Amino acid sequence: MNLLSLDTSTEFLSLAIQAGDNLFTHHQHVGNASSELILPQIQALLDAANMQLKDLHGIAFGAGPGAFTGVRIACGVAQGLGFGANIPVVGVNTLLAVAQASGADKVIVCLDARMGEIYHATFEKANTRDKHENEWHEISETKVCKPEAAPILAVGASKINILEKQWVGAGSGWAVYGEILSSIYAKNLIKTNAYITPTAEAILQLARPIFAAGEAMPASEASPIYIRNRVALTTLQREAGQRL
Repeated sequence: MNLLSLDTSTEFLSLAIQAGDNLFTHHQHVGNASSELILPQIQALLDAANMQLKDLHGIAFGAGPGAFTGVRIACGVAQGLGFGANIPVVGVNTLLAVAQASGADKVIVCLDARMGEIYHATFEKANTRDKHENEWHEISETKVCKPEAAPILAVGASKINILEKQWVGAGSGWAVYGEILSSIYAKNLIKTNAYITPTAEAILQLARPIFAAGEAMPASEASPIYIRNRVALTTLQREAGQRL
């Protein structure tokens, strides 16, 4: 199966192409330049894989939450390429992609949402043999909140040892609000890693079984995941340096 995955929900441009058994990746800190670089870099990856767009069987993208403009870029590119070449698409929750990229089985994901807030969710990977290795249970649903309002862990899929130190904190929110979050999850955490981002490789891993099951959607149905009601700033807020 030949698949393209992409994410622009953070300051990183992250791309991956699975060409049969081979994997080609590009992960670069680009700030606000994703819109200018994404199409040339996708073409560069296709060239490296000796492929054309028509050779792809699916496109996966980071659907959000994340930077409003970045999420729209990823969705728009996936939709445009998919529609033009009649390729199905899969949108992946970026917080779940962080959990996947962490390499842990129990993850408290917190991404900096700006404006004094975080995007938050907790995930636990299925551990039974009859489940796909990339199947995750959402213990605490994806939400935006103040860091001090991050929900405590409740009994999840495993229903045992939920309060023991088995959890990894991942994502940029831990860099900005680490002290607050660590106080909330002191009984749960093994460690934290604030530098994990939603990578295209993680998105590809999560989307692969969806494509294999024939559950991808037509490109025309691709849509971002918005969980914040306010998606624009006033002039004064922009002048003060606030970002969405």
